[in-house]
Amino acid sequence: MAGYFEALPGGGAAVALDEVEIAILRSLSVQLLELIGPGDEPMEGEDPLAALFAEGPSEPPADPALARLFPDAYDSGESDELRASAAEFRRFTERDLRARKRDDALAVVRALDSLTPQGDGGAVLKLTADDSRRWLGALNDLRLTIGTRLEVSDEDDGGELYRLPDDDPRKPMVMAYLWLGGLQETLVETLMA
Repeated sequence: MAGYFEALPGGGAAVALDEVEIAILRSLSVQLLELIGPGDEPMEGEDPLAALFAEGPSEPPADPALARLFPDAYDSGESDELRASAAEFRRFTERDLRARKRDDALAVVRALDSLTPQGDGGAVLKLTADDSRRWLGALNDLRLTIGTRLEVSDEDDGGELYRLPDDDPRKPMVMAYLWLGGLQETLVETLMA
């Protein structure tokens, strides 16, 4: 396990992480939680059933990274009808989507916090199949967020990112983006094994 996920019997996955990798993953996951925002748990005295059926936002987020994490369901363009459909869909789905993304990021933080460091400060992380799916969701969300901040587009082949000079201030985020991509790819492979 050289820093990438490998399949475990029974559908799980394992990865050896050093102390720095653990700190980076935890920090990025906490930042993702902060970006997504707090949960919508019922306030004291509030009817939990009413909170369950409460509507969410109808407008897309202004922050480009959040807009990428919570995109419109329809390409509304100039159509008032499609804009109304997108707003309606968002109103009834975004709260649940936010909760799932928050749960995925929390699963990463909790798994990292539960690791028992070995002599070198690193540890081997072992995930069940369910935990692997949560991690896959969080890794995807982290890459989408970082990619948006780096202005990576679907048309980019990544060539420019690979050629950044070491003194470019984007270099650390590019390295994290590429590393998370490797983790994500190998985790998908373990789930398909």
